[in-house]
Amino acid sequence: MATIVSPPHFSPVEDAENIKKACQGWGTDEKAIISILGHRNLFQRKLIRQAYLEIYHEDLIHQLKSELSSDFERAICLWVLDPPERDALLANSALQKPVPDCKVLVEITCMRSPEDLLATRRAYRCLYKRSLEEDLASRTTGDIRKLLVATASAYKYDGEEIDENLAHSEAAILHDEILGKAVDHEETIRVISTRSSAQLCAIFNRYKDIYGRSITKDLLSHPTNEYLSALRTAIRCIKNPDRYYAKVLRNAINTVGTDEDALTRVIVTRAEKDLKKITELYLKRNNESLDQAIAKEISGDYKAFLLALLGHGGI
Repeated sequence: MATIVSPPHFSPVEDAENIKKACQGWGTDEKAIISILGHRNLFQRKLIRQAYLEIYHEDLIHQLKSELSSDFERAICLWVLDPPERDALLANSALQKPVPDCKVLVEITCMRSPEDLLATRRAYRCLYKRSLEEDLASRTTGDIRKLLVATASAYKYDGEEIDENLAHSEAAILHDEILGKAVDHEETIRVISTRSSAQLCAIFNRYKDIYGRSITKDLLSHPTNEYLSALRTAIRCIKNPDRYYAKVLRNAINTVGTDEDALTRVIVTRAEKDLKKITELYLKRNNESLDQAIAKEISGDYKAFLLALLGHGGI
């Protein structure tokens, strides 16, 4: 379930005009911007952005970038973007780091629906004049490259039907390649990149039934292997997305200095999808609500905006 609270009735023209008014004068009225954009759903934000462009002949994103700064600016601009554009930007940012952030790339390639991933690939090509697969191949190497390019290129079956016999045989394939220290992991990559999420969960469950350990625990036996670490992230994303995101949030908040990029990414991308379930699991596992943790660790307009996405504040 979503956490965002949006009004049933609104005027995109009025919102666009009020955002423009908040950006004029000696100082920006950040609270006014949060009160509007922090409480508008995807459909409403699209209409506001369109109205802003028609009235002022300027992209709302450009206006926000020129008026705001730091983590608040990054978070609110990501929020205003359409999800495919947002994922394309996140993927490109992850690839431009000195060491590509494979966790972000795995999240995008393994956790989006087939249609959403296809839309992200189209947005990436439009924004950067290159394909996502091309950049993944040029910025990564070895088995990580094979895994990311394969998962990014996939258009999987998205239904719930599973094949138990296939789950049994492919659980054995994964076991042999992970613990057998295989020279290559082509079969594992084939399974992860082509099987549906439902089928993969059946494979992971059968793995534990047969071998008495979860596949993620067996992957911990190679803690310094970057490919197996990326594979473990992919499996955790597919197996239990809510638990994965709750842990990302906990690590982002508990790290020295707070990992604002991870905090922003999870809240912005999940606020209209399943953030309520994620926050419930966060509370259960940490004996502290995500709202409380955010209120303690960050401040200012950035804090106010994230709390708005978590359902705080009036509309």
